[in-house]
Amino acid sequence: MKIAFVGKGGSGKTTLSGLFVRHLAAARVPTIAVDADINQHLGAALGMDEAEAAAMPAMGAELPLIKDYLRGTNPRVPSADLMIKTTPPGTGSRLIRVTEDNPVFDACARPLSLEDGSVRLLATGPFTESDLGVSCYHSKTGAVELFLNHLVDGREEYVVVDMTAGSDSFASGMFTRFDMTFLVVEPTKKGTAVYRQYKEYARDFGVPLRVVGNKVQNEDDRDFLRAETGPDLLVTVGHSDWVRAMEKGRPGALTELEPENAEALRRLHSAADGTYAHRDWERYTQQMVHFHLRNAESWASERVGADLAAQVDPDFVLRETPQAQPV
Repeated sequence: MKIAFVGKGGSGKTTLSGLFVRHLAAARVPTIAVDADINQHLGAALGMDEAEAAAMPAMGAELPLIKDYLRGTNPRVPSADLMIKTTPPGTGSRLIRVTEDNPVFDACARPLSLEDGSVRLLATGPFTESDLGVSCYHSKTGAVELFLNHLVDGREEYVVVDMTAGSDSFASGMFTRFDMTFLVVEPTKKGTAVYRQYKEYARDFGVPLRVVGNKVQNEDDRDFLRAETGPDLLVTVGHSDWVRAMEKGRPGALTELEPENAEALRRLHSAADGTYAHRDWERYTQQMVHFHLRNAESWASERVGADLAAQVDPDFVLRETPQAQPV
């Protein structure tokens, strides 16, 4: 299951991403956590100290390795230099599985022990001084999009992505890569305005979207969110002394989390699991191809000097029973 946490800056999406990852680790569910926000904070939310978080390898910096590995022997992609962030897999491509070992994980992932379980953490990488004024953040998050395009995951496997803040989450086709998107919303007019914007973006692509009300202090806050978001509101999360202690560098066991907040995590897990029965690999592949063709036509083919539309394998559908095998 591929899960995204999105929301405006300061909404608490990274904190909730981290809590959900901890919940999955405690349940011994195979999990990959991906920090796809340029402001890299997921590592800290998972208990890494500043030095450990700063030492995380950046997926953006490993993009040549990622492209070369994923290309495999796909005859429609004769060179890794011709791959862009939306390049879809085809016959001969290498696919990535959650629990395997491969060169991409060797280069980019770091194992974390959490709640008597473990997860793999990957990070797109922050903006550096050399990026300022000359690079778009999509040059960083493109590595995550390519990774997700080639990922095959099952029901009892999770990939949790902490997305970039604000509506920029919809600035590429990556928002269609998820079985469930949890939108973290504060009980304010500004917060619910973001909800309506996200809802509009997601509607045309059939993206499952549920609202997680955060920083909810009382019943009036809940009533406000119910009135503004209707049946999309899944759970609300209130103040947490456990989270405050964690943010001060004093994390406790997840079993000490407030019962009402622990129940919210269980409901998130149940809602995410429930989407599996509706997974449509053909539509998923078609959406991948749709965004690739849009990128090829608008800028990419001209930039690389090749017809990137030819990278699409019309007979290939990404699915749990692989058509493409590692070489």
